[in-house]
Amino acid sequence: MARKAFFSFHYKNDVWRANQVRNSWVTKDDHEAAGFVDAADFEKVEKEGEAAIKKWIDAQLSGTSVTVVLIGSQTSERDYVKYELQKSYAKGNGMLGIYIHNCKDKDGNTSAKGSNSFGVIGKDANGKDVYFSNSYTCYDWVNDNGYANMGAWIEAAAKKAGR
Repeated sequence: MARKAFFSFHYKNDVWRANQVRNSWVTKDDHEAAGFVDAADFEKVEKEGEAAIKKWIDAQLSGTSVTVVLIGSQTSERDYVKYELQKSYAKGNGMLGIYIHNCKDKDGNTSAKGSNSFGVIGKDANGKDVYFSNSYTCYDWVNDNGYANMGAWIEAAAKKAGR
């Protein structure tokens, strides 16, 4: 089934690694990636302030059925990533995490493994707090062969969410 997936990540630290993942996704049949913007457009949106950034995120999430968090060394510390997860949870997107610390950056370097702890991202039907870290599956892009398996991971997350 065709999926439109939103990719959440720490732009300044991980855009090179994130693009490796995205590029492998969009080369497959009938797949679309959202949540990516080139550096010039990102700087323009960023200069417009928090409201503009959140409006852009909301627009990018529109029409998606799955949110993929690309977890780098500092991703869990990013307020906008947490916002993206909260909005994704509220709209009922399937979600999963992919550790990208083993992917090489433009200089050939890897980084430290990041945390998948983003705090509370929503409330369940019983009013209990929902945490990404204990509610969603995370994979390692390199060790779990993300190039070959990401489609199956995304489809599993979508089905788990009833999407």
